[in-house]
Amino acid sequence: MSAMTRWGILGTGKIARLFAQALRQTPGAVLAGVASRDGAKAASFAAEFGAESKHIASYGSYQALADAPGIDLVYIATPHPMHCENAIMALNAGKGVLCEKAFTVNRREAEQLVALARHKKLFLMEAMWTRFMPALAEVRRVIASGAIGTPTQLTADFGFHATQGLEHRVFKRALGGGALLDLGIYPLSIAAALLGPVRAVRAAAEMGPGGVDLQTAFTLEHENGALSACACSLKAKTPCELTISGPLGHVRMNTQFHRATSISVAPADRAAYEVPTPYLGNGYVHEIMEAQRCWHAGLIESPGMTHAETLALMGVMDQIRSQIGLVYPADDSADS
Repeated sequence: MSAMTRWGILGTGKIARLFAQALRQTPGAVLAGVASRDGAKAASFAAEFGAESKHIASYGSYQALADAPGIDLVYIATPHPMHCENAIMALNAGKGVLCEKAFTVNRREAEQLVALARHKKLFLMEAMWTRFMPALAEVRRVIASGAIGTPTQLTADFGFHATQGLEHRVFKRALGGGALLDLGIYPLSIAAALLGPVRAVRAAAEMGPGGVDLQTAFTLEHENGALSACACSLKAKTPCELTISGPLGHVRMNTQFHRATSISVAPADRAAYEVPTPYLGNGYVHEIMEAQRCWHAGLIESPGMTHAETLALMGVMDQIRSQIGLVYPADDSADS
């Protein structure tokens, strides 16, 4: 790709830093600006990722970055409840948007963003980076080869022990906290990617004192009849593995499936084998490359993470939250 893509980042937290690190390793990418509601934090971030040979602008408001002329794509790394407002701001300013998962708090907000992007004819994508990782591509290749037969079942988990205090974002309902939005979207999204659209869901959860889910388990019935069993947790350090099985064997995405460096294939008729699946940088490079490809091609969505898929997954999470009793402030403003 010859043309450079100028990126702006909204937010200066951990995930924003990981994204900025990935930009350094992505062909054709340049970090042009960063914004925070605290101008000093934005300036510090810009200095951290800048060099004497290049200038990274810093902004003390999100609107200022959205209005900046030297930016093509905006990566939104703010807390979940701010995603909708921030994406609307960027789209209205003529910028393409890569919005961190969970895409929004609910499907209603997601529909609003998709409608605006389509109206403006601007690129918009959920930053589900696992969709673009080599491991998922290799799993799909194995399935297409017929090595395990037609898949009928999938299991996936994503959990860690969150040791932060109750004032941390992940435990606060007002900030979109809980295991589901932060972690559950990973197994949910990849299950749908591999087994197709979800027809029905059943969920159970352990709720915390802040009114958010500490851990949630859910089963998915896919439209093709296949079943998935998924779990996420802020209380347990789980294996973070994914296994997809069919009548002729199974495939496992090993140790932290969202960034697996290998997959194991176990056909019923021969010895199991392992396939290396190394990825670039910290993994975010692949989704950045896809966003840039789409932007320069004039696409408004990626075939690897379509608007329709994002809307469907947000709808499934709405159903899960309804079943476990997890309500966010944004849900109460549905009629506003």
